[in-house]
Amino acid sequence: MPAIIASVAADLGRSRGTELAFIGLAAAAVFAFCLGLFALLTAVADPLRRRLDQVGRGLDEVRSQAPGLAERLRPLAKHLLPGKEKERSRVGRLLSHAGYRSAHALSAYYGVKALLMTGLPIAVLVASPFFPRLSTERLLFYAVLAAVAGSLLPSMWLDRRVLARQRALRVGFPDALDLLVVCVEAGLGLAAALQRVADEVSVSHPELGAELALVNAEMRAGVDRAQALKNLAERTGLADIRGLVALMVQTMRFGTSIADALRVYSEEFRDKRMQAAEEQAAKIGTKMIFPLVFCLFPSFFLVAIGPAVLKLIDVFSHLNWTH
Repeated sequence: MPAIIASVAADLGRSRGTELAFIGLAAAAVFAFCLGLFALLTAVADPLRRRLDQVGRGLDEVRSQAPGLAERLRPLAKHLLPGKEKERSRVGRLLSHAGYRSAHALSAYYGVKALLMTGLPIAVLVASPFFPRLSTERLLFYAVLAAVAGSLLPSMWLDRRVLARQRALRVGFPDALDLLVVCVEAGLGLAAALQRVADEVSVSHPELGAELALVNAEMRAGVDRAQALKNLAERTGLADIRGLVALMVQTMRFGTSIADALRVYSEEFRDKRMQAAEEQAAKIGTKMIFPLVFCLFPSFFLVAIGPAVLKLIDVFSHLNWTH
């Protein structure tokens, strides 16, 4: 450390403020790293937690849950989680939409974010001896940039995961809706129809099949059917599923036929999909303007006008410009 401080002071004309800033940043990074390492070692060395982790892994059937990491980060959970309840609920809702429904998912997410925010700057500081010509201002800038990247990368990954999962659910929803209409019209009850649809679509659309199977499991466990369907809408976050759930809840409340309601919704949903496809097709003409202007038109003008331009150049080159 004294050698590093001496080299930094030599580069910057022995600036006392820069030395103190560098020492403070390095001390904070080492302290955070040691604190996280101590928490991990404490969790690993505890036999009770190891046994609980083994039991949890044996009973866990949801692939999106990560109890091991959350158990190791539990001592730091109260310091890692944000203080605002609104922010915690927002991130928890995004994790649910991404398929991570464990009670420890929120702690694991913020734990990974904290590790990245401290680990990446430490990696920058550790790699600094390999770049001796790098000034201290630039080194501090890269460390701060690494901390910002560590804060943003988990959020970006979570957003992409939510979009990918919702896209998969959206693709499988029309087939599931048609199968549900057929099963209900064939005389099956709502729970039996959901279970049959979940079994049928689990091969081609496993995400949607797992969600429908979870709804049926909640109904069997004693959860009210309306509440189980509302939980489905909350977990997926899709407007199409939310509309279907609202229709089914209203149908069960007023005692009307579920088969008729599903048939009407299926027809309306099919019309809605057709209108969305027609809307996308109508936008193609506008979207093709820029590819045509920048890719096709230059080639067309080159082929159409190129020979004439070459002929003019040849004619003008043979003219006698002397008077």
